[in-house]
Amino acid sequence: MSTIVLPRTLEIGHDSIKRLPNVLQGLKSKKPLIVTDNMMVKLGYLNNLQTILSQAGIESDVYSDTVPEPTAASIQAGIEKVRSADFDSVIALGGGSPIDSAKAIAVIGKLGGVINEYRFPRQVEEQGLPIIAIPTTAGTGSECTRVTIITDEKTDEKLMCMGTGFMPTAAIVDYNLTLSVPARTTADTGIDAMTHAIEAYVSRKANLYSDSQALCAMKLIGPNLRKVYHDGNDKVAREAMMLGSTLAGIAFSNASVALVHGMSRPIGAFFHVPHGLSNAMLLPAVTRFSLESAKQRYAVCARTLTFAQETDSDDVACEKLINTLVELNRELSVPTPAEFGIDKQQFFSVVETMAKQAEASGSPNNNPRIPTIEEMVAIYTQLWN
Repeated sequence: MSTIVLPRTLEIGHDSIKRLPNVLQGLKSKKPLIVTDNMMVKLGYLNNLQTILSQAGIESDVYSDTVPEPTAASIQAGIEKVRSADFDSVIALGGGSPIDSAKAIAVIGKLGGVINEYRFPRQVEEQGLPIIAIPTTAGTGSECTRVTIITDEKTDEKLMCMGTGFMPTAAIVDYNLTLSVPARTTADTGIDAMTHAIEAYVSRKANLYSDSQALCAMKLIGPNLRKVYHDGNDKVAREAMMLGSTLAGIAFSNASVALVHGMSRPIGAFFHVPHGLSNAMLLPAVTRFSLESAKQRYAVCARTLTFAQETDSDDVACEKLINTLVELNRELSVPTPAEFGIDKQQFFSVVETMAKQAEASGSPNNNPRIPTIEEMVAIYTQLWN
């Protein structure tokens, strides 16, 4: 038995951002707070959004101080802003970090408390302010997940918070908003989306519904990830990646992520590596580690992503999957931890702590092969060799 949770409304496609006033009217929202970051301000996305709202007679206010890999401190001013006036909804504009920030702000702003009180294993079913998520990257799928990740900067630990309270009420998925995303971010977010789809499909919590979404996502992402990296103006590929990212988000939100994400979060927390990038660093090694425990499923992933032929045996398809993931990292210029600038001695001084944090997140228990702490330490070590 599976419980499926989705946004109430999904507006998808070219210029769907213009539907925002209709979405707010449907929610009877007259005073939204826009949560975004300074890059969205600089690029003119915020101005465009506020113009659409003011033309429909809707006043809005802004909190634009969210940061990449949001922290308990970075969301606090947003929480205080929500509480200072009678806002009746939160619009999240940006990549995964502004959307994750907005989720926490909408929930804590209404329900009170601090982020540590909302961490997994608590399931947050109480409803905060309605969230309208507008992603500007094809990657995190946060617009349709019941998860937010906020770092506790006192302990350098990424807190995973889950429950229907964090599911956006509506999402606007307009691929036009991704056309100006630079190649590096395009690669990192694209690999993140691909990882979501693969992990949802091989997860021990996979179900018939999540499988259908994960497979559709892989079909869209596999042939288009390289295209959008090399040509950001390829609108057909951008649209495929945007929808693929949303479907992958729906898949993992309803099946859970696994070992890649469990091990990726501590790298991000300790060394400020963007989430998609730390996923990319880990994906080949974790896939190799997990392969034998779900060979048939990984082979299906390889074929669906178009990394293997339909006629390839499971063994051949799995070999091609590993080889392509390694090649893809090379082609998309994914750095090793050393190339990213992480200090080797510092990395090895926290590998055991990272492995313990990964285990505590619960994600490794969804993996086809459940690792020990020692095995996770060995995978982290491989990243250097």
